[in-house]
Amino acid sequence: MRKNLPMMLIRVMVGLVFLTEGILKFVRPGELGAGRFAHIGLPLPHVLAPLVGAVEVLGGAALILNLYAGDAALVLLIVIATALVTTKLPILLGHRMGRFETPRLGSYGLLSFLHEARIDLCMLLGTLAVLIENGLRVGKKTKWYQR
Repeated sequence: MRKNLPMMLIRVMVGLVFLTEGILKFVRPGELGAGRFAHIGLPLPHVLAPLVGAVEVLGGAALILNLYAGDAALVLLIVIATALVTTKLPILLGHRMGRFETPRLGSYGLLSFLHEARIDLCMLLGTLAVLIENGLRVGKKTKWYQR
């Protein structure tokens, strides 16, 4: 148990953030769901936001419970990488990127990017750690108590 404690803490931390953010997409759709997706420039925001919210809720719960955590981490890596590209990369570049808007900030570039993306980067690395530690289980038969 003690040997697995650091990874368990990472899974719970990352899982709670994804779970909470997924729920918030449904509870505050104008601010954090479809409204935010539309503001960012994502296509079909009224379809995409609830889909991403559901993925975050289910994936976050899977990480917390350690059920197919590696598989969930892979899907959540796609979610967080998309968030970084659509919301933080324009900050690094200092201008809009295709359809993705640049937020109004006092400054742009590497330091502003690192500041604004700090949580996203922690989520990316935490999710990557879960994926590396747990691997993929799709197609493998394992019992829930063997995890």
